[in-house]
Amino acid sequence: MARKAEYQLQLDGVAAETLPNGLRVRVLPERSAPTVAYYTFFQVGSRNERPGLTGISHLFEHMMFNGAARYGPKEFDRVLESRGGHSNAYTSNDVTAYYEEFAAEALPTVIDLESDRMRSLSLAPEVLEQERQVVMEERRLRTENSIFGLMEEQAEGLVFQAHPYRWPIIGWMDDIARIRREDCLDWFRVHYAPGNAAIYVVGDVEGPATLEAIRAAYGDIPAGPPPPPVAAGEPPQRGERRAVVQYPAQGGAVLLAYRAPPGSSPEAAALDVVQAALSMGESSRLRRRLVQETEVAVSVQVSYGWRIDPGVFFVFVELSPGEGPERAERLVLAELARVARQGLPAEDLARARRLLRSASLHELATHSGVAHAMGQAEALLGDWRKAGSALAQYAAVRSADARRVAARWLAPAARSVVVLDPRPAGRGKAR
Repeated sequence: MARKAEYQLQLDGVAAETLPNGLRVRVLPERSAPTVAYYTFFQVGSRNERPGLTGISHLFEHMMFNGAARYGPKEFDRVLESRGGHSNAYTSNDVTAYYEEFAAEALPTVIDLESDRMRSLSLAPEVLEQERQVVMEERRLRTENSIFGLMEEQAEGLVFQAHPYRWPIIGWMDDIARIRREDCLDWFRVHYAPGNAAIYVVGDVEGPATLEAIRAAYGDIPAGPPPPPVAAGEPPQRGERRAVVQYPAQGGAVLLAYRAPPGSSPEAAALDVVQAALSMGESSRLRRRLVQETEVAVSVQVSYGWRIDPGVFFVFVELSPGEGPERAERLVLAELARVARQGLPAEDLARARRLLRSASLHELATHSGVAHAMGQAEALLGDWRKAGSALAQYAAVRSADARRVAARWLAPAARSVVVLDPRPAGRGKAR
């Protein structure tokens, strides 16, 4: 059989429906294996928070596993695992997603478990205090005792001065400590209502029967009030911004950050190609220059994640022992300027597109990956039908596109720089 020139995710078989209470349901029968992935996306993340209440979206992710009317504390995972399944969840700037993977015969149990906690989540005071302590310890581990965590938090605060992306997803420690049960009750009522949620079921299921089962389980849950609008404005950046973080470490580090286009922008795919060319793999441009040739750094990472509103393009450099940040920063800026002037050489462009294509295909090869891609597409791009569309976008990127987006988004005046000073805070400058 002839192989198609370009893979396309087949979504023609999706059974889609919006229930009267606003719950969106998308079911894709796919019977290559007798398994099912079940995702519930709530359109709420740190973007929806406000000063004094940062971190509540992530805290709520923890609370969702602590019992409801039909299944008590810790019963969710116990019941699911007894049927051979497993669950997890994550919180981002824009969404909170819960997902299960299981054998097809466990679908009725999963629908019962998920509808139970959407309808009647228990928010017992003792559970709130328990999970609050867990989240505070997570913040200590992943942010306050993490070089990248500290620098990323500082960089987001430089890049965004007005937009709620300026505070961390995990929240500020003082805010986590002050969240009340009343805040959680209100958050659940507004942001965890069916009108703010979507379910994606992919795997060995019958479309009409699954829709009917979900209607029966969720249909009587009140729609809930509409969430308040997000204050998403951000003034233009008119010059470089800089900050220094002091933290004891073996070596220094530099983090460069640029405000980048939202995922819905036609330029997002081209900037993805630029980040892949710069940092993905042993032969990436920045790794060759900073790690292999000059040995100024021990590692280089570039990241750009799609968001609803303009996001951030990061370049993170861990310096070799004894190296100062100035030389590494100059080398990074020279590479970015070269792309902005010349685009990408044909070999680097082809390699970056192949790497991104491979990563996308790897995700779309599983039921879980397809369900997640559909949820992300609807949450960030406005339409689940755009799942997998990045494949064609990556294939269409040319060197001129890379040059254009680099010149626009990675300009010197749009730069924010955070430098790690590897000394304990409060110490004088090392001799």
